[in-house]
Amino acid sequence: MTSLLLEEIREQPEILRTFLREERSHVREIAGDLSRRPITCVIIVARGSSDNAATYGRYLLESRARWPVSLAAPSLFTLYRRPPNLRGALIIGISQSGESEDVLEVVAEGRRQGAATLAITNVEGSPMAREAEHVLLCRARIEKSIAATKTYTAELYALAWLATEVAGDGEGERQLQELPDRHEQSLAVETLVRERAERYRYARHVAVVARGFNYATAFEIALKLKELTYTIAEPYSSADFRHGPIAIVEPGFPVVVIAPSGLALEDVGSLARELHERKAELLMISDRSEMLSLAQVPLRLPDGIQEWVSPIVAVVPGQFLAAYLALAKGLDPDQPRALRKITITR
Repeated sequence: MTSLLLEEIREQPEILRTFLREERSHVREIAGDLSRRPITCVIIVARGSSDNAATYGRYLLESRARWPVSLAAPSLFTLYRRPPNLRGALIIGISQSGESEDVLEVVAEGRRQGAATLAITNVEGSPMAREAEHVLLCRARIEKSIAATKTYTAELYALAWLATEVAGDGEGERQLQELPDRHEQSLAVETLVRERAERYRYARHVAVVARGFNYATAFEIALKLKELTYTIAEPYSSADFRHGPIAIVEPGFPVVVIAPSGLALEDVGSLARELHERKAELLMISDRSEMLSLAQVPLRLPDGIQEWVSPIVAVVPGQFLAAYLALAKGLDPDQPRALRKITITR
């Protein structure tokens, strides 16, 4: 049982190694230039999976580089023609193809206003790469399946390196150097996911819950479940979930919980225990045995990964889940309906 998507999920550790080998010195040069600029804030623009990467980038750059970060509203640039004042900002465009017109327009407007601009893309020479002052390439090779997997984790890795170099964090650099090997260890969950995916063949609704750095992971796993399995999967912060949505939980209701070690664990773990008491069907992504013991499907993460880089690894079980659930439903995970590899939005 295989697909292009599964092959690309398995390629991810090598993609991270390629980025480390070919882009690390480039990241350092970019960080050095940015450190000499009077940057007062960061605006990130993206769509789809790249928008989820942008959410992770917000947590990284605010916590490590201490830059305030906003996610752009592209309609202000393309529909209403009322862009904000971007002077003093760093504009980061994230796009796997580098072709989305509204993302490109935000980067171009930043360049017109004299802002620093950076493109993170998988396509050298793409329109966004040509427009931006600086470019980081994902180095993920051609992604043949429609759903993003290896390009997504490469974007996260690029953002993590950028934040670390800007912060001058030597310990963070060491952790990022080790991450490809830790990521390879995360692929071990594939066997269990393949065995258990059939259990959710008839599930129509799923909640995906996380907090902090992995808030982005909840959105990305929910997106993969929607686009590959046509399941109504809704992402939530564990804090927001208590403010109303918890009312949907009844015995047997499936909830994917992302609960790696770190400062967010106490809150996410408390919610997980409450969901367990309510007899929810828990799919737990964690490195902690006490969390995994609550789950019908315990998806173990490698030990010792720091919370700030855990999203690069924690998304893997969700990618496998979406792929194998699609196969269990008789769907083609490489060609989900109504989707194309490159989506142009204006």
